[in-house]
Amino acid sequence: MPRSPLRAASAVLLTLAVLNVPAAYAEEVAPVGVTVNARAALAPVPETGIGTNHAIWDSNLGTDATADLLKDAGMKLLRYPGGSYSDIYHWADHTAPGGYVAPDTDFDAFMRGVRRTGAQPMVTANYGTGTAEEAAAWVRHANVTKGYGVKYWEIGNENYGNGHYGTAWEADDHADKSPAEYARHVVAYSDAMKAVDPTIKIGAVLTTPANWPDGIVAGDDAGSWNEVVLSTAGQKIDFVILHWYPGALDKTAHIPEMIHLVRRQIAEHTGARSERVGIAMTEFNTGSSSNGTNTQPGALAAADAYATLLANGVFTVDWWNVHNGIGNVTQVEGHTDYGDFGLLSSGTCTSDGGVCEPPLNTPFAPYYALQMVSEFARPGDRFVRAATDQAKVTAHAVRRANGDLAVLLINTSSDASYPVEIDYSGFSPASGAPTVLTHTNGATSITRSATGSATGRTLPPLSLTTIVLRPASAPAGLPGAPGQPSASDVTDKNATISWPAAPAGARPIVKYEVYRQNGAVSEQIGETTGTSLTATNLKPGTRHTVNVIARDGGGGVSAPSAPLTFTTGTPASSSCSVRLTKQTDWASGYVGAIDITNHGAPVNGWTLTFGWPTTWQSLGSGWSAVWTQNGREVKVVNEPGNGSLATGATATIGFVGNYSGPNVLPAVFTLNGTVCTTR
Repeated sequence: MPRSPLRAASAVLLTLAVLNVPAAYAEEVAPVGVTVNARAALAPVPETGIGTNHAIWDSNLGTDATADLLKDAGMKLLRYPGGSYSDIYHWADHTAPGGYVAPDTDFDAFMRGVRRTGAQPMVTANYGTGTAEEAAAWVRHANVTKGYGVKYWEIGNENYGNGHYGTAWEADDHADKSPAEYARHVVAYSDAMKAVDPTIKIGAVLTTPANWPDGIVAGDDAGSWNEVVLSTAGQKIDFVILHWYPGALDKTAHIPEMIHLVRRQIAEHTGARSERVGIAMTEFNTGSSSNGTNTQPGALAAADAYATLLANGVFTVDWWNVHNGIGNVTQVEGHTDYGDFGLLSSGTCTSDGGVCEPPLNTPFAPYYALQMVSEFARPGDRFVRAATDQAKVTAHAVRRANGDLAVLLINTSSDASYPVEIDYSGFSPASGAPTVLTHTNGATSITRSATGSATGRTLPPLSLTTIVLRPASAPAGLPGAPGQPSASDVTDKNATISWPAAPAGARPIVKYEVYRQNGAVSEQIGETTGTSLTATNLKPGTRHTVNVIARDGGGGVSAPSAPLTFTTGTPASSSCSVRLTKQTDWASGYVGAIDITNHGAPVNGWTLTFGWPTTWQSLGSGWSAVWTQNGREVKVVNEPGNGSLATGATATIGFVGNYSGPNVLPAVFTLNGTVCTTR
């Protein structure tokens, strides 16, 4: 008979009291449940996943010492010429009017460092003070004259920061500073550059959801920056560019919704074949000097963010910056934080000379975090779902092509060592000690050992731990993974899921099984002997992520297919319909209008309900009805004067919605208990 949790807790506290041990220790040793589901596949690890930025004002750009350190950290992409300098830099004469250019930092010097590092380059062409012809000449020099094979080219840096939205930091000589003008030039740049080398990939600058000036419509613009740029230039680009400085260490939960919103914008505004457009996070830093920019808390946040972004399909995440210089000096978790956004020390001092950084090129804690992520998630691996039941501990996992499984565990607690108990689904670890990589607070290297078991260990405070596991057995002749699934005929409750057949192994494939991801748990929603299945009884207005596996006649199971994510709608016809529109947006809140139309019998008295999709959204105020919020649920009740809705009548109500993260609008509304059609 299971032991009562209450009795168990009382027994622990009694024992601790007798031994004169603080009661808080009971919480410290409570095991954390970790779930790893190898059948819930996410994005593959890209060749260019782990990256960083170089800047032409850094005299150590391209040096052998710097390149070797970046190689040791597993850097796979290096970006040049450095942030806002990109929009004043002229590559041919290596000048940046109005800015400092360090010696020996020209493009060819950068490329020597890139090759020594073993990375791919990404180049930002000058939009602010340059021309399409200048960018095309750069492509010719790089890929025709020199044969460097530079694949990724951005058009400008943070060009929305040109003053169009009221704040200016990015150089822009164009008289028209609107997103429409930027988009027209992206088309011209793309045409000119691809005329030189049609194999290159062109990227356009977007705003990042919930980060200024995302969502704002200025002047006579036809929409927000993203809407206008994608609508005009979408067919001429190959990827979009995001920058993110969250300013806090607990924002990783925003990432799935952030990427979802960007993908939805791409799909809505780019036109045909929108799925070919990738997403690059070409500048990222925790941006939190008060909480630990270059000490362990920032490092843990960096590792969590990199893994989450890559698992959600971003093809590169690039740290700002390799060297950056000393900033606000504080003490964080027992160590000096120099407020330096670099991976490596610049060896600089405060203006009064009172505090100096460690010697040049000394790695800061985030360097080891990215090194750990590069060891954990290697190109060709595929992320799979992992989760924990403790907010202070996060987990990520990848399945390797050779069948191995790697699990990254992050303990963000300052003082608690958490024991973890790991449960595996779709994977059986081999007996014996796994390979374990660990980085702890203040450590100057990652330790490697073969210790403990596959199912349990204790995580030190403020630590990164990677466990690499061999499978218990590697049966030969298993079927291959099914091809990329697709969804069709998606309604409010049903969707037809189809996929290319899996290659058979030693035995014929007898069926396919379709699983829906529910956190780190997979729920089977059906099976078939064919290559399509209609899923039924789905929840309206909900995102669903599914994987398909093949099973052969001997019970052998394939690896999961790549994930498919689709969103169910609302009823095609209902006794009510709702239209939600944004009237204005200021990047942390918006005014919304809701039109409620009655298509059924006359209504005398109505209640509209809906839920906020995320925890960071809330009701600010509302009008033309009585508005209340309980948790994430919002209830709207008619006022005395607008409670009657004749057949065909519409009531319009309004509200202020607040948000501190990606603003996914509510999709499902019920009127007097009936799910309405959302228009």
